[in-house]
This record gives sequence, C-alpha cells and structure tokens, in this order.
Amino acid sequence: MNTDQDGFEPLIVALCCYWCSYTGADLAGTSRIQYPTNIRIVRVQCTGMIHPNLVIEALTGGADGVLVCGCHPGDCHYLDGNLRAKARAEAIEVMLQDFGLEAERFRLNWVSASEGARFAQVVSEMVEQVKKVGPSPYRVPV
Repeated sequence: MNTDQDGFEPLIVALCCYWCSYTGADLAGTSRIQYPTNIRIVRVQCTGMIHPNLVIEALTGGADGVLVCGCHPGDCHYLDGNLRAKARAEAIEVMLQDFGLEAERFRLNWVSASEGARFAQVVSEMVEQVKKVGPSPYRVPV
C-alpha cells in the first residue's frame, strides 16, 4: 500500500537498549543532531528481552512503525541479547504477515553509545520508510 499521503506523519515506537542505543540517542540530542520527532523512545534493559508480542502490540495499538535499536553484535552488555533480538526479529517478520502489516513497519538496527549521528540517520530512514507505506490500518483516527 504505497499511499505517501500529504501531511501524513507516522508515529514510530523506538525500543532502545539502555547500554548503547539509548545512550546513542542521548548523544544525538546533546550534540544537537537533528532527526524527525516522529519517534517515541522506550528504554529497555536489553533488546534480547523484547518479546515479539510487544512489537505486535505496539503496531496493533496504533503505532505506524516499530524501530528496535541495540548494541552491535559482540558488544552486548548481556553477552548475546542482541543476537537473541536478531532471532526474534525473524519471528516478528512472520507475525507481521499474519496481522496484515507490511514488513517495512519494523526495523532492527545496531547503534552504539558513540553513534549519535548514526541514530539520527536510522530514525530518519525509518520515518521515510514508514511514510511510503502510509498509516497503519490499526491507527485510530483523531
């Protein structure tokens, strides 16, 4: 569904690991790096604890997209949490189909604490990607 509607601004939930990605987001802010305000950041202890149902619940609850950001492989504070997240991302992609949602509504990226500019880039790319697929069919009109 390529709507690219005029004035559509997606709402994206960003689930960011405490140790790397959340700190990268903070660095982007303190460095005054501009990125879209379409995201709502939720800090999680580790991306490995994000259950696929949490992502689906956000999407069926009205979010237009979900971005999961974690530590680079090999740098996880909990050793292999990010690898667990990667395995779960594959399950999430299958679940998206079951709920009639486009794969572009979900994204998993690695962002370290020192990559504020990368965080801003990932958010910008995600916002543009979700704009192309349009509003979520689960979005409640206001």
